Formats: sequence, structure tokens, C-alpha cells
Amino acid sequence: MQKLIVILGPTAVGKTKFAVQLANKFNGEIISADSRQVYKSMDIGTGKDIDEYLINGKIITYHLIDVINPTEEYDLFSFQKDFYNTINQVSKNKTLPFLTGGTGLYIHSILMNYQLCEVDFSSPRAKFLTSIEEDELIKILDKLKPNQHNTTDIKEKSRIINAILIAENKSKIEQPKIEFDTLVIGIAEEREIIKQRITTRLKYRLKNGMIEEVQKLIFDGISYERLDSFGLEYKFIGKYLNGKLTYNDMFQKLNSAIHQFSKRQMTWFRKMEKEGILINWMKFSEIEKANLLVSNFLNN
Repeated sequence: MQKLIVILGPTAVGKTKFAVQLANKFNGEIISADSRQVYKSMDIGTGKDIDEYLINGKIITYHLIDVINPTEEYDLFSFQKDFYNTINQVSKNKTLPFLTGGTGLYIHSILMNYQLCEVDFSSPRAKFLTSIEEDELIKILDKLKPNQHNTTDIKEKSRIINAILIAENKSKIEQPKIEFDTLVIGIAEEREIIKQRITTRLKYRLKNGMIEEVQKLIFDGISYERLDSFGLEYKFIGKYLNGKLTYNDMFQKLNSAIHQFSKRQMTWFRKMEKEGILINWMKFSEIEKANLLVSNFLNN
């Protein structure tokens, strides 16, 4: 069975640097589980920190970073497809895969082996469904998924249509069913320390090119609406550049939003634990503890 090590945790705890140390010691490659680092030209705002993959003069191989342009769409299905292709390559290289990141949904989809299908939301079928009244759409969804859809599925017409399309295509599952022998390590710190790191890091990034990065995206044709969809840094800096927020308001709102994002990440990880996924929590400084865990994992 393919062994897989997962390194997860909220933003600003040092996941990448921690994973790089382990990958260096155990002949590993890193597969990013970050929903925004897949985009090219979005480096500072997404915290790619490519220099962290260099250790002792050696570059640790990484995957699923800088794979598409900001104009393109990337979703959970795309991630799963890319992940399984990457795992196959890592297996051929006879190296150890480290799935590393803070996008809980992406990590959860691998650990829980989501079975997804590709759905074309711009298909003729999708366009036809938009012409139907909501009450009729709910009846269609009820026939496809009797008493199974989430209440959020029926709050908006677009959600109902999406749920119908997914249900109609569920027989076209394209992702392979792969089981992993998995070790999950969570990097955590006390809440106050994380809050301080987030604020300090944000101030540094704003002074060292993050605003210019967003300006370049706009210059290259990325709309303000598209920036909104990327969230956090891109959303609030976009509003600042568009004249909708002062610099101070932008900083305060963005800083608060990143703190809230960190809390939501931890909510995801706690949910995973409630589902029976064992997360071995430790601080960034406890790398030797992680070394021992990985050694024992590989020898069992």
C-alpha cells in the first residue's frame, strides 16, 4: 500500500519549512494542498515561499504550485486529478510523498477518498435547467437524491442546478480509488502566537511587494471581480486599489479576515478528528518528534 505523509495546520505555523525538513531526511517530494498556490503570478499573497524548498544546498521537489494561470478555474476535481497523477509520478521516482498545506477540503478529499466526477456547468443541460422554476428544480433534485441533499443545496437556484448536475453525473466517476497508509502530522501553536505572526507577516508582505503583485495582476487583465474570488489578500488589496477602501481600512479588514481564516482552518481539522482521522499535533520546534514518528511509520 502506498505510504503518504500529510503535514497540515493553520496559516503561519511553518508547514512548508517543517515538511521540507522531513522530506530532506526521508527522501521525499512535496505535493501542495493549497487552493491558491496553484495559480501562477500569485506568489506573495499565497505565501509560496519557494526559497523554503532549498535545504542544505538541495532543492526538494514540489508539485501543484504554479500549474495554471489566474484566468483559469481550479476546483476540487482538478486537485484530485492532479494529485493522483502526481502520486503516480512520485511512486515511479521511489520517493516518499508529503501532502502539505492548509486547504482542509483538499486534504480531506484524499484521506476520505472522495469519488468525484467532472461536471460541465456551462453545458446545454445546465443552460436548460436555468430556464426552470426553482420549485420544479427541487422536485428534480428530490428524485435524484431523495432526502439526501443538504439544505444549502436548495437555498439558491444556482446551487440547486449544480446539485442536479452533480447527481446526474455521479455514475461517471473518473477518479481512481486508491487507499493509502497514512501518517498525519498537524503543526500548531498557541492562538496568540499565531495571531501575532499573522499580523507581523502581513505588514512585511504589504511593504515588500504584495500590493505591486496585485497591481500587476490587474495590469495583466485580471478583473476586480476575479480578485474577489481569490479572497483575502487579493480581495482586500483589490478593493484598496479600486478606491473602495483606504489603506488603513484595507489593512484592518484583511488582518481580521486572515485571523478568521486561521480559525476556520482549525475547525476543518477538528472536524477531521471527529471523523476518526488521527492527527499527531506538535509544534514547529518538535521536528525530532516528527522524525521519530515518520521512522516508526515507515518501518511498520
